[in-house]
Amino acid sequence: MFRPKVPTMPQPTGLITPPAIVEPTAVVQHTPQTPAPAPVVAPAPARPTVQLTPGAVIALVGSGTAVVLVVGAVLVSMLLAVAITAASVAVCALVVRSLLASEGKRR
Repeated sequence: MFRPKVPTMPQPTGLITPPAIVEPTAVVQHTPQTPAPAPVVAPAPARPTVQLTPGAVIALVGSGTAVVLVVGAVLVSMLLAVAITAASVAVCALVVRSLLASEGKRR
């Protein structure tokens, strides 16, 4: 009952194609050629170094501080939203528990 039955295929179901005839081809050997000399390339010009002026440093520090403050404010507001939601769910659970307990005492 629980043994699988393997189907038998008495005849192939697909089209049968005759095997392709492979004809031999001649192998031709080529003589290796010497590679052409590489062209002389001038060295790339040196890239200019980045120089930070005192004004640029102050701007970078100011923008970094602003990013940190904004990200911190967003994370604190999300944490506060989660805390308020948890507190409201806890109050609702206490109210439902109190209602169910008082209903049981009345009977």
